[in-house]
Amino acid sequence: MEFALSEDQRLLQDSLKGVLAGAASLDQIRKIAVGDAAAIGALETALDDFGLAALMVPEDDGGLGLGALDAVIVQEQLGYHIAPSRFLATAVAAKVFRTTGSEYLAALASGEMRIGLALTELFSRRDGAGLEAVKDKLAGKALLALSADGATHLLAADTKGRVHLVAAPATRTAMQTIDRTRTFHEVAFAGEKGALSISPLPEQIAFARLLVAADTLGAAQAMIDKAVAYAAERQQFGRVIGSFQAVKHMCAEMAAKLEPGRALIWHAGHALDTGDTEGPVMANLAKSYMAEAGTFIARTATEVHGGMGFTDLVGLHYWFKRIGVNRQLFGSPEQARETAARLQGFAA
Repeated sequence: MEFALSEDQRLLQDSLKGVLAGAASLDQIRKIAVGDAAAIGALETALDDFGLAALMVPEDDGGLGLGALDAVIVQEQLGYHIAPSRFLATAVAAKVFRTTGSEYLAALASGEMRIGLALTELFSRRDGAGLEAVKDKLAGKALLALSADGATHLLAADTKGRVHLVAAPATRTAMQTIDRTRTFHEVAFAGEKGALSISPLPEQIAFARLLVAADTLGAAQAMIDKAVAYAAERQQFGRVIGSFQAVKHMCAEMAAKLEPGRALIWHAGHALDTGDTEGPVMANLAKSYMAEAGTFIARTATEVHGGMGFTDLVGLHYWFKRIGVNRQLFGSPEQARETAARLQGFAA
């Protein structure tokens, strides 16, 4: 038995890599990070033309009918290039709509419906924030909504743990995080009526966390690649620093930390696709593992670069901060482990 990506999956990976190499180069990311509308628009157009919105929508609804493992491969590449994209939000929405048998799938595939995620209430609470739902009408405000800019609809969680599909309110205020490659918003609701109301399934939450883990996997791999390349060219005492045993050990330890995460993420994606009951457990464990491993790799790769690792010239901070925000997105590693324990019956 071959435990590897299929030829079609490798083609998907390579094709997207080619698109992102131009549309999400480091120079373009620098422009996106300061709000350059032309750079943001060029990347969005490139990804729309690639057809990411239709990836997880069934063929009968105008999509490509691909699965969780394919979504993981895509998100890994987006993380590798630290590309801002609404793919994560779209893929989670497709997962929700496929479960509910929703009529919104066709609009999602065509790009007519553009989804943002306001799910913070499922994982954390803050004073002065939160959504209340009365007869499916939402009031209050949601913090750290992902991909809310340009969204036509939001999947928004209320304080009782239900998720509502609602037309995106006009009042959306940008929130600044350390990760300038993505946008987060505070969204104010004033009685908007939800078109769909569900109690999210463990599999849907696990899938969202799995995509975050895949994003961290890609970002961490990029940091390792940059550290190895730097160690092979930077010289000290007449030798490249990669020839020093201490630097070799740092690079080897980063690679050793990463590979179990890749195996865990791919296995979780495959398990979700096949309906294996351990799929949600593996997805939560993947999120937890990559949060910890990603933090280690980000720190170590920066150390390999020495003082250069803190400069904008190298740009490592974009990947470093992406990994840092991913650690808490959709729940901390401790929360993900607790969820996995509950799913296995080890915790109440």
